[in-house]
Amino acid sequence: MAWRVIDAAGEVWHVQPAAERRANAALWQLILSFRAASAQRRAFWAALPIESMSKSSLFHQADRISDDTLREVIAQHVA
Repeated sequence: MAWRVIDAAGEVWHVQPAAERRANAALWQLILSFRAASAQRRAFWAALPIESMSKSSLFHQADRISDDTLREVIAQHVA
């Protein structure tokens, strides 16, 4: 997933993916960074239930996440 711009909760949000693999874990987990374009909101990170053995596969799966799903994650963290 390349960097995306999402309009949600009355703000413009920049969403960027990252991969995290915890100690003693075989799978990479998808983590998303959410940063509001304005400084009025705090940035946050959210883990999604998407895992893979390879980072490239993980990012390929992230490409298929809909904008509506990203808006739902924003709504959960902003409310």
